[in-house]
Amino acid sequence: MSTSPATWVLVRGLTRERAHWGPFPAVLGAALHGARVITLDLPGAGTLHGGRCPANVAAMVEACRGQLRALRIDGPVHLLGLSLGGMVAAQWLLRWPQEVAGAVIVNSSARGLGPLHRRLRPVSWPALLRIALRWGTRAAEHEVLQLTSSHPQRHIGLLGEWTAVQRARPVSRLNALRQLLGAARHRLPDGVPSVPVLVVCSARDALVDPRCSRVLAAAWGCDIAVHAQAGHDLPLDDAAWLAAQVADWMRRPA
Repeated sequence: MSTSPATWVLVRGLTRERAHWGPFPAVLGAALHGARVITLDLPGAGTLHGGRCPANVAAMVEACRGQLRALRIDGPVHLLGLSLGGMVAAQWLLRWPQEVAGAVIVNSSARGLGPLHRRLRPVSWPALLRIALRWGTRAAEHEVLQLTSSHPQRHIGLLGEWTAVQRARPVSRLNALRQLLGAARHRLPDGVPSVPVLVVCSARDALVDPRCSRVLAAAWGCDIAVHAQAGHDLPLDDAAWLAAQVADWMRRPA
């Protein structure tokens, strides 16, 4: 694959927005020698928090494509999607391959890649209930951090920022539920990608069993990278490692 600068489009996961990437876009851009990195919001989150989130991934893809058209992005882009954002990226590259030059899918899943208890691990269910009950509070953001990071104490300083983000651009309970419903019933279209794909997963992911990523990589015959220590929010736990994996993958022959 070419090492020339490219345009990368990043899509976050359930109830998260572009602000939750933290320094990762800059880290990725530097690792890719100045690649243009664009972050999008899913409907119902971030800059789109006032709208209604569709309850299916295909419609989320259409919303993301619309944002790119509004930005007048020309030519195929590279996608990097985390969790629900990975479902969006996978749907996008299968449905609209002419718009995608390659994709990185991080800690994601889909129906058919594993049973429910792997797609949403039972160990996470009590925490998800506590988050729902404490929605919009610092306590809820603390639960999110505990659930998605394998080293939450390293990132405890982010709680104030995350709480401020939720208060400034609140994701409603209804939109969170619609995102969750869309993710739960999402099934990938038939076929395999016609563009290069890297699947990445975290061995200590408490939310999505990494076996879902392994099944996806095997089904698609694509490369996979596994982080031995990170949690579900891999860009948070080890941004440098993830960026290095992407850069190394981009240097491999097509």
